[in-house]
Amino acid sequence: MQLIGMLDSPYVRRVAVSLQLLDLPFEHRSLSVFSTYAQFREINPVVKAPTLICDDGTQLIDSTLILEYAESLTVGRRSLMPADPAMRLRVLRIVGLALAACEKTVQIVYERHLRPAEKYHEPWITRVTEQLFAAYGALEVEYAHQTAPVVEDQAAISTAVAWYFTRQMLPELLDASRYPRLQALSDYAEALAPFRAAPFGSEVYPVK
Repeated sequence: MQLIGMLDSPYVRRVAVSLQLLDLPFEHRSLSVFSTYAQFREINPVVKAPTLICDDGTQLIDSTLILEYAESLTVGRRSLMPADPAMRLRVLRIVGLALAACEKTVQIVYERHLRPAEKYHEPWITRVTEQLFAAYGALEVEYAHQTAPVVEDQAAISTAVAWYFTRQMLPELLDASRYPRLQALSDYAEALAPFRAAPFGSEVYPVK
């Protein structure tokens, strides 16, 4: 399989980390939807990261759909999603919050750096920022009773990737001291081999 997209995208990175934890080998091509747009378009005309090229040539887009497919390849061997309905529901809730945080971070970054200054809309930024804070506030509550950080399911992977992404892109916006559980989870995750092999940025997996 080939994973197309840069690891500075939280969506690409959560797939790269997850594929490793599922023991699914893949080749990574670090293409940007901006700087290498034409090259990316030759592979996938939709130019959406991540794109996964499956062994039979089928292209999948959207990190959640890609991971659903990946899980189907490891049925009976390994899963990052709990089988118990109640536990699975909690993981899905956390993943949803983490993806919302990623989405709001991207919206703020795009508003600041891609929209012309004369079209900059402060009320929109205020609203999106409130949504970002709400997502991370809810995630902090979800991990409030965890005695030590653990990365063993998709909830922890997505949360850790999202938090690190926002801290890198909007360092002045989030006070890490207000989210000690999320910061602890991030610190723990970034030290793990699957995260180190797919670090945030423009490098190509696997990084030794």
